[in-house]
Amino acid sequence: MTPSPRRPPDAPDPDRISRAAAPARALEAARRRFYNAGGPWYRARMFEAVGSRRYSRPALYRMDTQLVQILPREGGTFFEAGAHDGYTQSNTYYLERFRGWSGILVEPIPELNRRCTRRRPRSRVVQAALVGPGFADPEVTLHFGDLMSVVGDAGHAAGGLAVVGRPAYEVSVPAKTLTTILDEAGAPPIDLMVLDLEGHELEALRGLDLDRLAPAHLLLEALEPQQQKPAFDQALRSRFDFLAELSPYDLLYRRRD
Repeated sequence: MTPSPRRPPDAPDPDRISRAAAPARALEAARRRFYNAGGPWYRARMFEAVGSRRYSRPALYRMDTQLVQILPREGGTFFEAGAHDGYTQSNTYYLERFRGWSGILVEPIPELNRRCTRRRPRSRVVQAALVGPGFADPEVTLHFGDLMSVVGDAGHAAGGLAVVGRPAYEVSVPAKTLTTILDEAGAPPIDLMVLDLEGHELEALRGLDLDRLAPAHLLLEALEPQQQKPAFDQALRSRFDFLAELSPYDLLYRRRD
């Protein structure tokens, strides 16, 4: 009979580690279930029903709070692409809910688009993926990644799915330029445009007629800001000045009038 190997006295006990990690795994599983069931949204609405705005500013890095300070007017018009479910990490939810703003929300993933439509009654919700002016196909294929859904890079989308515990899938959606969406909507002048496109912001900007449709303010996600900001500056130099970094990954520009 072969004796079982002895564990060195200083080595960790795998069974003990597994038992110790069990509560953390259970907590993580509970958090995923809460999130995937829409818990954060329902919690925010419950608090709002009793007069509390504790969960009404869902943007990362308090960007929604910063935007209210920069854009103090009520009743403005926004355009937000990468709108997700209309609440999670939204930069415009607070503006619509409490400042009287309305606008256009773009979310290509069908399940998220449906939630966004229900949650944002003052806004027009469009199902489309933003493309540049040279894109010839009527549709584009996206890899679902929850907050990290993307064109082309399934690995990037997988990073988002690992957080929420959802399975991967692909979906084909209409492909449209910014100019097309704004023209089809008959949009009024845009006070704030937000592009959160997981690295495809510059290509989407090329599909915007800046002579006719330049927004007053433009907030761009930059996952690699040192590389992306010079390209943004170049593309926008004729109409915009850089205003501020609202987060390590989000750049705000202001139109020169």
